[in-house]
Amino acid sequence: MGVGTYEGYIKRMEKMKPNIYLDGKCVDRMGPWNEAGFWVMKQCYDMANDPEYADVCTATSHLTGETINRCTHIHQSQDDLLKKQLMTRLVCHHVGGCMQRCMGTDALNAIAVVSYDCDKALGTKYHERFNKYLEYCQKHDLICNCAQTDVKGSRNAKYKRAHEQPDPDMFLHVIKTDVDGMGIDGKPCKGVIVRGAKICNSCAPYVDEIIATPTKFMGRGDEGYAISFALPADWDGLKLMALPGLHHKRKHLQAPFNHNGDNESLTIFDDVFVPEDRIFLNGFDGPDVVQYAGYMALMFAHFHRHSYTGCKTAVSEIIASQAALVADVNDIAGASHVREKLCDIIGTAELVFAAGQASAYRAVRFPNGSWVPDEILTNAGRRLAGHNIYHEYEILADLTGGICASLPTEESFFAPETAELCNKYIMRNPAYTAEETHRVMRMMEDKLCDAFEGAQCVAGVHGGGSPLMETITMMSRYDLEELKKIAKYLAGFDGVDCPRYERATATPRAMLDRFKKTQN
Repeated sequence: MGVGTYEGYIKRMEKMKPNIYLDGKCVDRMGPWNEAGFWVMKQCYDMANDPEYADVCTATSHLTGETINRCTHIHQSQDDLLKKQLMTRLVCHHVGGCMQRCMGTDALNAIAVVSYDCDKALGTKYHERFNKYLEYCQKHDLICNCAQTDVKGSRNAKYKRAHEQPDPDMFLHVIKTDVDGMGIDGKPCKGVIVRGAKICNSCAPYVDEIIATPTKFMGRGDEGYAISFALPADWDGLKLMALPGLHHKRKHLQAPFNHNGDNESLTIFDDVFVPEDRIFLNGFDGPDVVQYAGYMALMFAHFHRHSYTGCKTAVSEIIASQAALVADVNDIAGASHVREKLCDIIGTAELVFAAGQASAYRAVRFPNGSWVPDEILTNAGRRLAGHNIYHEYEILADLTGGICASLPTEESFFAPETAELCNKYIMRNPAYTAEETHRVMRMMEDKLCDAFEGAQCVAGVHGGGSPLMETITMMSRYDLEELKKIAKYLAGFDGVDCPRYERATATPRAMLDRFKKTQN
């Protein structure tokens, strides 16, 4: 199969057991609460099957040699990283926001690296299990979600370690080992039982698989919390507390942007059995396995932030396109302040994308064959995007004007008694018809005034890690002491020559090595 279809995906969704909870009631996947997410996934599948986009949306599996959806691919070259970034950007343009499959892609790539490194260092068997799982995902073009962010409980520093929380369930953890149960294939097998919850879990209510990864470094006493695995999204004990994100309903002016949306989840693992062959990290397999939890958390974040250099570039470009269009509709496109505002958005988009490109060009090949981009550049790009997102919305609101918050109802532009007057008085630039003007302003209402876009604005800051996390990552990798030698030389310090300063590529491996030293 390799490259799946939307029709095949929907058939899988129809067969899944109801385990989504909406307003306290258990519902299935086929209701209106998932229709916006389904629409986004349709664009992902359709573009992968479109010859115009095959060069970026498909790849060749390193396991089977078959053509597959790039969303299930493990990056085998610098070119793969660049094409993943391009794919993300192009799909985001089509859907008017997040493409949503990036979480699964980045989780697969993170586990591919970490499971191999752990096996080579400790003699575990995670990578073999993972490759079997990966081949299964590739064969059926499954949509995966990454459940990484634990609810975390108290942020008080005295509860620094996961196992120190007053309630041990605030981080996902193993509560029983060596348990008898049923595997994915329905056959008896060994496994573990886990308990806990993951939050900020976008698109979980309409994916095939949920991949759980740790959220941070784990130390002594945290063995049960160093756990990674994958399960079908309707597996027994999984409960998805949903929050649908939808634009305002339309009756007359259907448009691609209006169909975009998602469904967030507080994903609860209520004493869930995990078959052994679906476990890719388990701290109970040995005391040294625990340190790989943080390594996996950082590797996922790293790949995800590289995806964001495609995604957030696209978001900025969408905002820039909307800003340019609404300025033209308002007949102010030639004003100098408009060009200045548009330049702010375009400049951010170009720099964020360039950071992702440069990080791919500086990528290094890891022992398993994966290519891992430069960590400082991916974080620099994501940090810039997070800092500027509110400014971009501010520009869009400024160029639109207050009408986006006070537009008469859609029906008023079509009802016999009010249509003529409403269409007459919405006119601005005579180069645009009344309907075109109405369409643009209705899009601005969606973009600036509805609940879904309010959430997307916050996601622009915090999705994949807030600017603070990028700051922490960058400054923990950057060698300031070596950098300061340049200033010492320029200031004339005795015995200090100007160094040949060429920053080496940084990856999460450095933090694993540092963490190991603290544990010895």
